[in-house]
Amino acid sequence: MPKIARTIAHQAHVGELALIRSIRQRAPNVSLGQVRLGIGDDCALLRPRPGEELAVTTDLSIAGRHFTLATHPPESIGHRAIARGLSDLAAMGARPVAAFVSLAVPQELSSEWTNRFYDGLLRLAQAHKTTLAGGDLSEAPIPLADIVLVGSVPAGRALLRSGARPGQILYVTGALGGSAAGLAKLAEESDSDRKVSNRRRSSNADAALALHLYPQPRIAQGLWLRKKGIATAAIDLSDGLSTDLTHLCEESRVAAEIDAQLLPIHPSATLQQALSGGEDYELLFTAPELTRVPRSIAGVPVTQIGRILRRGGKRATVTLKTAQGARPLQPTGWQHFV
Repeated sequence: MPKIARTIAHQAHVGELALIRSIRQRAPNVSLGQVRLGIGDDCALLRPRPGEELAVTTDLSIAGRHFTLATHPPESIGHRAIARGLSDLAAMGARPVAAFVSLAVPQELSSEWTNRFYDGLLRLAQAHKTTLAGGDLSEAPIPLADIVLVGSVPAGRALLRSGARPGQILYVTGALGGSAAGLAKLAEESDSDRKVSNRRRSSNADAALALHLYPQPRIAQGLWLRKKGIATAAIDLSDGLSTDLTHLCEESRVAAEIDAQLLPIHPSATLQQALSGGEDYELLFTAPELTRVPRSIAGVPVTQIGRILRRGGKRATVTLKTAQGARPLQPTGWQHFV
């Protein structure tokens, strides 16, 4: 694996070379030849197709911040770590090519935990034809994973946050708030319940918690939107609708209005969770008013939730319409350092 700094050989006496060999055997090149050289050298070699450019994103997953060992099985932690980057690629309309995974774990975690982490990560990577092309292994006081995702998109065709214009319509894929509702349910469980449920979920996630433990990035939907030229702007809902819509408005220099009665709220979620819960990994996108947008894309529902407005004056960046009237919607989703 490129630049693996330290071994976790003390974990059940598994040597570094054996561990790398095991990961390499489990991570075939499934990126249609765009990964020319993967695990085994100091660097990976990527070869974009003619007329394409690379989209690159990175995310950290840190114990105590993005997951806890008590509530999240290793497969879920690995799945969620790569799902975040895949969702970023989906929002750009990019096709996944390669992943680079740097994993650090404390001494007391066994090699079984590490293998289960890669079980979850590789399962989702292979489902989206994403080659694990390199990374790093190290020891750390707490578990953390740093993931770099590389995608490919036709030059000049990537979906951006900056293309929304006044009069255009806002759409969202799937349902909102389900991940936040699942996280709340996890927090309510007792320690004894967690031990039992983690064993069960390690192989078959409970349906009520699957949206949080095993979110599905909308790669197919992002690719469809980009190929059809329907979306004028897009962003993935990782930090919550209120925050991510604010990001899109700021990049496009517009305002937005959404209707609470139109929001596709997950049956287990509240309006507040749908607005600010985060980690839904659905796509929020805009399209011209007269564009025919299908009710579903690749089997996932698409819902009109509002429209883009001109920015300026006393108008709030985002306004929420409810049965009681309209009010400014502040970005109350996930933010670090606040």
